[in-house]
Order: sequence, then C-alpha cells, then structure tokens
Amino acid sequence: MARRPATVNRIAVLGLGRFGGSLALALMRQGWEVVGVDADPSVVQEYADQLTHAAVANTTDEVAMRQLGVQDMAHAAVGIGINLEAGILTTGLLADLGVPNIWAKAMSHRHAAILQRVGAHHVVLPEHEMGERVAHLVTGHNLNFIEFEDDYAIVQTHAPAEAFDRTLADAALRAKYGVTVVSIKHPGAEFTYATADTTVHAGDTLIVAGRTRQVEAFASLS
Repeated sequence: MARRPATVNRIAVLGLGRFGGSLALALMRQGWEVVGVDADPSVVQEYADQLTHAAVANTTDEVAMRQLGVQDMAHAAVGIGINLEAGILTTGLLADLGVPNIWAKAMSHRHAAILQRVGAHHVVLPEHEMGERVAHLVTGHNLNFIEFEDDYAIVQTHAPAEAFDRTLADAALRAKYGVTVVSIKHPGAEFTYATADTTVHAGDTLIVAGRTRQVEAFASLS
C-alpha cells in the first residue's frame, strides 16, 4: 500500500468489533480515509466494501502494520476490547511506530491506566461512559448530556419556568446557577446562538454548559 503524508485525514482502526466497526463507518461518513484491520477474515469481508481499505492481519505484528502503512498515519484507534493482551500490545506497537494520535478502547479503569502507560494518548471506556450518560437521561431532566474532562459538562434541557418571558440578562441564570446558556431552540424552530438579549419562552429547549454539578442542578429546575 502506498504511504501518504500523516497530515491527510487517514486513520487505522485496529479491531472491527462493535466499537471499532461503528467508529470506522462514522469516520467514513465524515470524509476520512479509513484502513480497517481485524484478525477475523469474515469480519474484514463485512467491511471490505464500506471502508477505504480493509485487511486481515495480526495487529501486534510490526511487519504487517508497516506493510499497511500504519506508521505514516496521523491517527490510529485500537478497538480491541475482549483480548486485553492483544489490545495492550497493539497500542504499544503503535507508540513504537510513532503514531502521534492513538485512541484505545478500555474495558475497565485499570485497563485504561495500562493503555495509557504503554502509549495511548486517548482512552475511552464505552460501556462506562454510556452508563454514566444514560443515568443522567433516566432522571428525565436532561434531554441529552455530555460530560468532558475536568468536571465540565454540556446538557440539553427544558427552559425553567423562572426564565419564561425574560431575556437571559434579566433572568441572570449564570449568576444564580453558574451555568452558561449556549444555544436556544423555540418550538418548531432550529437551535440558535443565545445572547444576553435572547428571550426565553415556555417550551424552549436550552443547551447549557458549566461544571457538572451545576448543570445537573440547573436541569433539575425544569
């Protein structure tokens, strides 16, 4: 396979299970070139016509990875979860190859720590993170919830009654609750950026950002 500059939006997705496969397809939809690799020929066959390139290979084999040009890619994602040893060895190999952005799937916090030690720049725990997110949605206060690092979150929620028919400046939600209203959606309309002069009405949906506990407390007002 011809090698290309690492600046091109190309990524190697190693392991095409549920996580790796969905990641690979999502990146394809976003216009990326995706090289998918898995040890199972039947899995690779499934993705052969959907990815830029799909190959059967042992992801812990340096020769095989070099033949696929992985060392020239700016990004790589390790979707191997069940076989912990293979995932760790693959991540370490990517680090040795000098891949500048390595994402890896972890099955536990301990697994995540090991992946970071062997070279992963970003570690995701899909099951844990989804469980946390669903827990916020189950309460009924949040329409959507995304938590980031450093105790920061964005929530989609209904506007509280105390803000109805008032501008955001008059409602002073930031001063009262420590959150910032980023965007607002009136019923039947699209989301628009929120400003101090934006008026909130009953039935409006807000996108709010701030510290996790603060946005949770704010969402509970609706």
